[in-house]
Amino acid sequence: MSSQIATANRLTDGEVVFLGPAGWVTRIERATVARSDSEVRALQALLRQAEAVNEIVDGYLVAVEETAAGPRPVHYRELLRGSGPSVRPDLGKQASR
Repeated sequence: MSSQIATANRLTDGEVVFLGPAGWVTRIERATVARSDSEVRALQALLRQAEAVNEIVDGYLVAVEETAAGPRPVHYRELLRGSGPSVRPDLGKQASR
């Protein structure tokens, strides 16, 4: 099983968010990584709960590799979602790094 994190869009502003240890965060580096089947089920339950109370929309799990800088998505689409628009590096999340 690959390591996974939970991602979604926050309903209040549409921002891409990741489930962290204390709630939803905007930085992928702060995401909680599920490494076992039970941890994956716990993330899925938290996704369903957050969707049920209209906190987030379109939540799903993302396969990641763990690096010294934090989780890094395996697929390019998720890498872009975590960093912001690729055409303007002066905007989005990558501008603050």
